[in-house]
Amino acid sequence: MKKIVLIGLISAVLSGQIARAETAPETVNIGFQKANIFALLKYRGTLDSEFKKQGITVKWIEFPAGPQMLEGLNIGSIDLAATGDAPPAFAQAAKADLVYLGHSPANPKTEAIVVPQNSPIKTVADLKGKRVALNKGSDVNYLLVRALEQAGLTYKDITPVYLPPADARAAFQRGAVDAWVIWDPYYADAETNANARLVKNAEGLVPHYTFYLASSKFADSWPQTAKQVVDQLGTLSDWANKNPQEAAKILSTSTGLPQPIWQRALGRMPYGAERMTPQVFKEQQALADTFTRVGLLPVKIDVRSATWSLDKK
Repeated sequence: MKKIVLIGLISAVLSGQIARAETAPETVNIGFQKANIFALLKYRGTLDSEFKKQGITVKWIEFPAGPQMLEGLNIGSIDLAATGDAPPAFAQAAKADLVYLGHSPANPKTEAIVVPQNSPIKTVADLKGKRVALNKGSDVNYLLVRALEQAGLTYKDITPVYLPPADARAAFQRGAVDAWVIWDPYYADAETNANARLVKNAEGLVPHYTFYLASSKFADSWPQTAKQVVDQLGTLSDWANKNPQEAAKILSTSTGLPQPIWQRALGRMPYGAERMTPQVFKEQQALADTFTRVGLLPVKIDVRSATWSLDKK
C-alpha cells in the first residue's frame, strides 16, 4: 500500500514539473530593428537575464524594417515584434496572424515633413505639384496624407517618391526631391547634418505610436510570457526616460548614428508600454481606413480583429 502511495506521489510531482515546464516556452524569438525599443531591450540584457532564470532562451533576429519583420511574425520565424503604426495595418490586410499586445505613448513630434533650409516651401499647401520623398506604407505616409488633407490638398496633388531613408536622404541633399517625410532618428540626423527645415510634424494630425505585437499563436499559447515582455518594456521605458544619455549611447552603438543625434531624438520620444485601449484601437482604425480610402491598402480591415485574447476577457 505504501509503495502504491509513494508511486502516486512521485507521479504527481513529475506531472506537476511537466505542467510547470509547459507554462513557458523554451525559446522566445524576438524581431528587432537597430533603432527601435527592442534593440534597447536587447543591448540592456534585462529580458535575457530574467528569462534565463525561468529556463527560457531569448533569440534576437534583426530586420531592416517593419513590413519584413511582420512577415517573419506571420510565417513563424519570430514570436514578438515592435513597429510603428502602419506596418500592422498592412499586415492585417495581408491576413497576417498577429495580435496587438500594447503600445507606446503617442509621440507625434518624432516624425515630420522637412525641406532644405533655402526652400521656398513654407507650408504644407506649398507642396502642391512637388516631389515628396517618403517610405511607402510607413507611418509617415499617414502623416503626409493627413497633412495634405488639412491643407485642402489630396494625395494626388503631390508626386510621391518612394524611397527608404538612406536613399531618400541622398535624393534630398542633391535636390532630386522638394521635401522629405521622415521619422526619428533619421529626422534628428537630417536636422543636424542635412540642412533640413521643419514644415510640419505630426502634432494635431496623427498620434504616432509604436505597437508591441505577437503572433496570435504565441500570445494565446504563452500569455504570461507575452505579458512579461510587455512588463519588461515598461520597466525599460522608465529607465530610458530617466537616463536618456545612457539610452542614447546604447542606441548609438546599435545604429552607428552619433550619440548627440540620439539625444536629440530621445528628447521628443517618450518610451512606455501600455495595454491596448478602445481609444487607441479607434485611432489605429482611422489610419487603416485612411490608407484604404487613398488606395494604399487594397481592402478595408477591422483592426480590432487582432485584439489579444487576454484583453477580450
